[in-house]
Amino acid sequence: MELDTLIQSGTHLDILIYICVGLISGIAAGFFGIGGGTIIVPLMLVLKYPMQHAIGISVMQMIFSSVFGSFINYKKGLLIVKDGIYAGIGGLIGASFSGIVLGNVSSETLKILFLCITFYSFIKYAFKVKSSVNNNPPATSPLQRNLILILAGALTGVFAISLGIGGGLLMVPILGYYLGYQSKQAVPASLFFVIFASISGTISLHNQNVIDTAVLYAGFYIGIASMMGVWIGIKLIEISSGKIHRIALLSIYMLSMLVTAYKLITG
Repeated sequence: MELDTLIQSGTHLDILIYICVGLISGIAAGFFGIGGGTIIVPLMLVLKYPMQHAIGISVMQMIFSSVFGSFINYKKGLLIVKDGIYAGIGGLIGASFSGIVLGNVSSETLKILFLCITFYSFIKYAFKVKSSVNNNPPATSPLQRNLILILAGALTGVFAISLGIGGGLLMVPILGYYLGYQSKQAVPASLFFVIFASISGTISLHNQNVIDTAVLYAGFYIGIASMMGVWIGIKLIEISSGKIHRIALLSIYMLSMLVTAYKLITG
């Protein structure tokens, strides 16, 4: 059966699969603080989705998880909404080009780039490489600060959305160096930026015919389930030790790399 036909058939089995994928990715996002794309993209490849469709589903799922996560951060007083809005404006601009990128870049190239980003994340956590924070950032006026936020959002939006990953790996170091953001400030701003970037990216991907209605259908169910997964993941943090958390995180990255590499080799 063709992929589109299978998805659009809307059987209970299809929906159950999407819900399971959403729960798994959401738990990973809530428990490890990583983008759901690290889980969703490899799983979609295993389910025989083309790389572009796997990325499209991941981007759509980000809408749900980023809204839910940002709400939690706001309630906890961790989110500076004004800064997040300026970064989000940049995300809207940058992510609008994601459809063009995916429409002109081969699946093999996208898999290699995704694999490289995942490998970097694995090395970062395996060897406890900390994101650099500039304790003496360049003096900036309010206008310059806002421009930095917009440019950081735009740059992150192009690359992160085009690969279906969260923007933290790019956004956090930029904000840390140029604005002196600590991780507790940068991560919530980065997550809030994802709301804007993922909406813009989904529209761009759809307009460029990179993803279709069937993929949006799958992304909707995965996104809804991911919110419940995020809640479960946050609860799991409270009952797990730091050692178990780190081992599990490295295992997730390793599995993601192995699956992606396998699909790259086998086509």
